[in-house]
Amino acid sequence: MTTPSRRDRLRPVELLGISAIIAVFTGLVVLFSTRELQLAVIFLGVAFIVVVVVLAMLQLASTSDQDDNDMLGGHKAPGEGEGDDFH
Repeated sequence: MTTPSRRDRLRPVELLGISAIIAVFTGLVVLFSTRELQLAVIFLGVAFIVVVVVLAMLQLASTSDQDDNDMLGGHKAPGEGEGDDFH
C-alpha cells in the first residue's frame, strides 16, 4: 500500500478552509444587513455546515476512474488491455 501524497493529505484542510471563507462571508453579509450579531453567528454556522456537506458530496461524486480501479483491487477496466475474449 502506498502512502498518500501531500496533496491528498491536505485535501480535507482545503475543503474546510473554503467552507470557512464562505461561512465568514455569509456571516458578514447577514451582520451588515441586519445588525444582529446572534443572527449572523447562526447563519455563519449553518453556512459552514452546508458548504462542508455539499463539497464532500461533490468530491464523492467526482471520483476518477483510477480511484475506482484502485478500490477494485487494481484490475483493468473492461475494454482495456489486450486479448478481450468476449464473443
